[in-house]
Amino acid sequence: MAGSEKAKAKTEQAKGKLKEAAGKTVGNERMEAEGRLEGARGDARQAKEKAKDTFKH
Repeated sequence: MAGSEKAKAKTEQAKGKLKEAAGKTVGNERMEAEGRLEGARGDARQAKEKAKDTFKH
């Protein structure tokens, strides 16, 4: 997996979790949903990179 893409995926996942937790804490459903979406984007990026690595070898 490309180092920068892997880092982006992990960053998006972490930011999503933090945003979701913050949204739950303050009762902001929109922020919570944005956090889930951002985390899902990170998951998708990570899956894409893993698939690329699988076909590379």
